[in-house]
Amino acid sequence: MRPILSCLLAASLLVAVPLPIAAAADADLQTTTLAVENMTCSMCRITVGKALKRVDGVVDAKVDLKSKSATVRFDPTKTDVTALTRATTNAGYPSSIQRQE
Repeated sequence: MRPILSCLLAASLLVAVPLPIAAAADADLQTTTLAVENMTCSMCRITVGKALKRVDGVVDAKVDLKSKSATVRFDPTKTDVTALTRATTNAGYPSSIQRQE
């Protein structure tokens, strides 16, 4: 029974250690909202989301069909807004900056 407890304790320490590091990295992320053209259906939303998530440095992309927008969190050391708008445009959905935080 003791070896199992030791393994569980070691595993919990491994899982717990990266959390503060990840929280610190979140502070370095940038968020921008893009106005996305040509979206008319749920497949459009999915296509735009996939195009954005394929860009190196994108952490999260939420696409809203109703407002025709995409909110993207990304690492500015790996990508920029130009790469994001290029990705949506290449997928057939031109975009522009609506809001940048």
